[in-house]
Amino acid sequence: MSKPIVAIVGRPNVGKSSLFNVLAGQRISIVKDTPGITRDRIYAEGSWLDREFTIIDTGGIEPESSDIILSQMREQAQIAIDTADVIIFIVDVKQGLVDSDSKVCDMLRRSRKPVVLCVNKVDDFKKYGNDVYEFYNLGIGEPISVSAANRLGIGELLDTVVEYFPPASEGEDEDECPRVAIVGKPNVGKSSIINKMLGNDRVIVSDIAGTTRDAVDTRIKHSGKEYVFIDTAGLRRKKKVKEDLEHYMVVRTVAAIERSDVVILVVDAVEGITEQEAKIAGIAHEAGKGIIVAVNKWDAIEKDDKTTNKFEKNVRNVLSFIPYAEITFVSAVTGQRLNKLFELVDMVCANSTMRIATGVLNEIMTEAVALQQPPSDKGKRLKLFYITQVAVKPPTFVIFVNDRELMHFSYTRYIENQIRNAFGFRGTPLKFIIRERGEN
Repeated sequence: MSKPIVAIVGRPNVGKSSLFNVLAGQRISIVKDTPGITRDRIYAEGSWLDREFTIIDTGGIEPESSDIILSQMREQAQIAIDTADVIIFIVDVKQGLVDSDSKVCDMLRRSRKPVVLCVNKVDDFKKYGNDVYEFYNLGIGEPISVSAANRLGIGELLDTVVEYFPPASEGEDEDECPRVAIVGKPNVGKSSIINKMLGNDRVIVSDIAGTTRDAVDTRIKHSGKEYVFIDTAGLRRKKKVKEDLEHYMVVRTVAAIERSDVVILVVDAVEGITEQEAKIAGIAHEAGKGIIVAVNKWDAIEKDDKTTNKFEKNVRNVLSFIPYAEITFVSAVTGQRLNKLFELVDMVCANSTMRIATGVLNEIMTEAVALQQPPSDKGKRLKLFYITQVAVKPPTFVIFVNDRELMHFSYTRYIENQIRNAFGFRGTPLKFIIRERGEN
């Protein structure tokens, strides 16, 4: 089931980023008293009452501004609104109700999405309590008083937000069709790949970067099996600014990745792989999704007997944090190796749902410890007592140790490599949870 998406919107400098940081549990957005500092949407994961959700922080909305940056922020906020399941509309009690608030509110009404009105900067309920009533004039329900800076009223706000989420049982796919998100920068051939596999031009293909603005689901049947492909909006680069993923269509891509089983990252063979692809892959990796790298336009490359190995080595270098990813070279124009994508999707899906018996896992761990002694610190050595698999999608393992602090990342990676050597798990990340013995 995909996580509900919560967008935080409002005009500039009302405290959206401060609230976002509180809900995300860490300082992610830049917080500064300058309107417009958050120019791009930022996203993070949050949870409340056992419900997980994705939070989107948006640039402030200036409804009628002609300034280029502010108009871009307005466009990004609109995309976040369109994508969200619930919208937190934040206003500033100290500035009071202003004309821009009413115009943003009109924009939100047109979205027909659930809107929770959040009155921020109520640092002293006795001092500002009566001022909150002014916001009833917006006509979108009861205002909830909070102070993001002092973490006041956050529980009541989240209680209201969660009420608008669909029941946890809803949204589950009735069928078992693998869901595949096609992601990548604009104009790398994502839609063309789907069209070639589908056999018709259901997805609009254009040389204009960013033609696909929405995530579009396409059901494709291959060898008697059905697959759902989610074509996502291309992720653009900022002009004259260092490449940055947090721009334009990223939220829809994040949402598509969240509801997928496997992610196909499309790379342009002519342009080569860039750090932007690494950032996109990072989203999929953090979401625990299986990853296939499809190098498209391979027909346009002059080749010799070393071309493939050289390109793959470069891809592995840039995507060094996901060594498990599968790589294939395709052409949407000629159809070269597109059929292999179905085989890879099946394999990655199977690996992401693989379960390993606890006894076998402990044999592997015991052998690994014998081959490479665990680290020690100040005379205390790490002891690994027990390992068991607790989940799939991605395969998740709990290792019980004597001291969690001694379990260095590099030794966890060593254990992971031993498990991969035994069972492969090609195309899927593995997640490890380290607990001290006696912990639940």
